[in-house]
Parts: sequence; C-alpha cells; structure tokens
Amino acid sequence: MTSAPVLSASSLLPVDRTLGVVLVVLLVAAAGIAAYARLADEDERYSRGIALAGVRAAVQLAAVSALIGWVVKHQAALLAFVALMYGVASRTAGRRITRNATWRWAAVPVGAGALPVVALLVLTGLLPIDGIALIPVAGILIGGGLTATVLGGRRALEELAGRAGEVEAAMALGFTDREARMEIARPAASGALVPGLDQTRTVGLVTLPGAFVGMLLGGASPVTAGAVQLFVLIALLAVQAVSVAVVLELVARGLITRAVPAPAGAVDLPAAEGE
Repeated sequence: MTSAPVLSASSLLPVDRTLGVVLVVLLVAAAGIAAYARLADEDERYSRGIALAGVRAAVQLAAVSALIGWVVKHQAALLAFVALMYGVASRTAGRRITRNATWRWAAVPVGAGALPVVALLVLTGLLPIDGIALIPVAGILIGGGLTATVLGGRRALEELAGRAGEVEAAMALGFTDREARMEIARPAASGALVPGLDQTRTVGLVTLPGAFVGMLLGGASPVTAGAVQLFVLIALLAVQAVSVAVVLELVARGLITRAVPAPAGAVDLPAAEGE
C-alpha cells in the first residue's frame, strides 16, 4: 500500500523559468485589461499602476528575501524593519487618501489599529520579539490597518465632496462641523469593513487564506493551522475597526482633507460665520 504524497512548498509552486513567464503574462494581461477598460480615477491610470506595482513587488520581495535571514538574527534590525513597514504603510495610505499635507495624519489610524495588537501579542508572550514570527504577523496587521485606512478615508472624503450641500444643511440646523460631516461620512467609511467581514465569514468555505495554507505546508496540524488563521482573522477585524473609526474621526474633524493648500504668500480671506 503506497502512502499519499506529502504536499510541500516546492511542489506547490516551483520557482523556475515557467513561473517567470506566467507572472509576466498575468501582469501584462492585468495592465492591458485595465487600459482597455480605461480604469482610472482622478489620481492615476490603473493600467500604469498595475504594471509599476508588479515590478515594484518583484524588486522589494527580492530585497527582503536577501535580507530576512540577517534581520531576524538581530533584534535591533528586527524592530527597525517593523518600524519601516509602519512608515511605508502610513505614507502609502496617506498619499492614497489625499495629495495635500494632511496625508501625514494617516499614520494615526494605521498605527492605532495595528500597533496595540502587536504590542499585546508581544507582552502576552504569544509573539516572540526575537524571532521571524514578528515580521509576518506585524506585516499582516499593519497591512490590514493600511487597507482599512485607505478605503475608509477615501470613501469618507468622496462622500463629503458629493454631498457638500447636505453637510451645510445639517450645520444650518445646528449641527457642529464635526457632527455634520460625521453623519454624512460614517455610512460610506463603514463600508471599508466589508472586505474583512466577507473574508472572515467565508473562510474555509470559499477561501483558504495564506496563514492556514502556509502552516500546513510547514508541517503543522490542521487544528493548529486553523487556530492561527482564526487568530489572524479576528485580529484583523479589530485592527480594521479601529483604523476605520480613527480615520473617520480625523476626516470629520477636518484634519484629513482634499483641499488644495494656498500658495505661499497668499492672503487668507476671512472665514464666513459658522465655518
């Protein structure tokens, strides 16, 4: 009686010339379809964005693959790498939300969601601070905060821009600036939680996420892999809820805007009463 073959990382996806060709074909196809459909917004054409993102991902992963073995052996370098991830995520989120100087406030919702969870895991001993586990777990949580911040911030600002008259009407009825903006922006920003909710609701039925599959390939039992994946999903829900709540508050308070800064030397006009 022959035993069943054991699934391994090498049998899942061989790294060879065929893989390279398939990746190039998929990237060109994605960019080509985006160009054909004219997928774009006011900031960029997504055909160009897809192509650049694919090339950038390849370069970054190659660099990380070369450095990761050294980084995990030095605690200072490990913490510096996590700080770098947070900095890049904050800048990416901010520049996705707005092009003016208020983009820097995006560091607050990204950090408010992810960093307390990472700190909790380290303090409780569930996540060692001197091992390779810190980087992927921190990366998943910071990435979740990034996505939620971008979606929540963009949707909130877009809703406020499209319903500016309703904001002014609410203020005329006695609402404060913050309250008026919050009432209009809250439903739109809350939609940023939908992808995470759907992923959690359908896990195991529609998708088998990376943490689960990765642990199985590494030899962990299905029960252990399932427990780790459940932790990741629940932690992401917490991170994303905090990030959306914080970015919504910043937008409602006017700390994150899409207003174009006045040029240097310009004379500020007096604000109208109630503004």
